[in-house]
Amino acid sequence: MKEDEILPVVDENDQVIDFRPRGEVHRLGLRHRSVHLLVFNSKSEVLLQKRSRQKSVKPGFWDSSAAGDVDAEEDYDQCVLREVTEELGIQLPEIPHKAFKIPASQTTGMEFCQVYTAIHQGPFQPNPEEIEQLRWFTPEQIKQWLAQGGEGLTNTAQFIFEQLPYPII
Repeated sequence: MKEDEILPVVDENDQVIDFRPRGEVHRLGLRHRSVHLLVFNSKSEVLLQKRSRQKSVKPGFWDSSAAGDVDAEEDYDQCVLREVTEELGIQLPEIPHKAFKIPASQTTGMEFCQVYTAIHQGPFQPNPEEIEQLRWFTPEQIKQWLAQGGEGLTNTAQFIFEQLPYPII
């Protein structure tokens, strides 16, 4: 993560009000935008990534298939296409399905999160700077994980899975 990349700062209605360096946005807890993509296979399993130990936020935690902050020069849709390529090494043929949007809160690190879903079987080429491991999980495994407290999942991933209707496909 580049601390000097510029992110849009947004108000409570997700309207851009300023632009600041990424490190400052996170350090000050300013509202900003992010995307989370959940990739499913034909068996309704979801692909999760274990975040690289080099990540500054939640290293070694399990997270959605691909995720990231929306940069100053892009919108949510452009960001999700960029993140899936950067993190998973794949290119989606179109903008994935918009599942729902989560308002900015302490749980999400003050991020408005646009959640997307897509179907892809792989193969994937995970970026080792971003991802330590990829693994498919069944809906039952996710439900059991949440029922046991969600330890090892990022706060945002926990929140997304609590909102997610099953089955997806």
